[in-house]
Amino acid sequence: MKYDAVIVGGSFAGLSAAMQLARTRRHVLLIDAGYPRNRFAEASHGFLGQDGVAPSEIRRRALEQLTNYPNFQLLEGEATDAERRPGGFTVGMADGRFVEAQVLVLALGVADTLPPIPGLAERWGRTVLHCPYCHGYEIGGGPIGILASSPLAAHQGSILPDWGRTTMFVEPGVTFDEEQLAVLAARRVMIETERLVELIGEGDRLEAVRLADGRFVEIHALFAQSRVSIASPLASQLGLEMEEGPQGMHIKVQMGCTSKQGVFAAGDAASPMHNATLASASGVMAGISAHRALIEASLWS
Repeated sequence: MKYDAVIVGGSFAGLSAAMQLARTRRHVLLIDAGYPRNRFAEASHGFLGQDGVAPSEIRRRALEQLTNYPNFQLLEGEATDAERRPGGFTVGMADGRFVEAQVLVLALGVADTLPPIPGLAERWGRTVLHCPYCHGYEIGGGPIGILASSPLAAHQGSILPDWGRTTMFVEPGVTFDEEQLAVLAARRVMIETERLVELIGEGDRLEAVRLADGRFVEIHALFAQSRVSIASPLASQLGLEMEEGPQGMHIKVQMGCTSKQGVFAAGDAASPMHNATLASASGVMAGISAHRALIEASLWS
């Protein structure tokens, strides 16, 4: 069967795009491999109407609502290939199946590469965090840290004191200009230049970090900058134009439209800013733009 739209990626962005397109009465297929980036987080915060709800529960509810639309279909599995064909696109699955679509919406997500510090990866999404707006309130005002892997950490470091007493652990080779240092000082951020070598605490709790000189610094949460990469080869296979963001490359979009006609993108893979609400909103935009493309194609076919 050839679908009007195939959406690859079933987290907040892909689900939001699917909802918009399903409501246009078009035939919509959502392909989901089941490995969302937010699977490590216990709860989603700051998402209107969903504050404190587990990401898996938000996805479950969304899929339950989508399945009420008879023109919507879910395909569980990994999409491994995509190519343009006359009249649309073909998407190949890891199990050998193929599906066809007039338009594609890529909500591919990203994969995080974390600093190789003992105890960090095990706490990712729990007490090692990336976004204070998503998780800062739950720290409870206790002592927090930020691992400064690049000068861009100065911005996040300047806002973190609203969530707790902040220490910035500066990685070797990272420097800040006078203006950045002045802002950090005004915000009473402690600067620690001794290298952070280990996170300490029972289970995924964080009680302190150990520095290279043997000292321990009490912190209850650590904000860390990951490097990200698009979690699927489909964007590169289709030759989409990319942009460099503070954490890595992302798909260049304008109102959800990519550089290739008929291909739309949303979510973390299409933005330098990563946040549940922003991902959902970008999915809405991509779904609307994809619908417009379907209308235009019918007018000129």
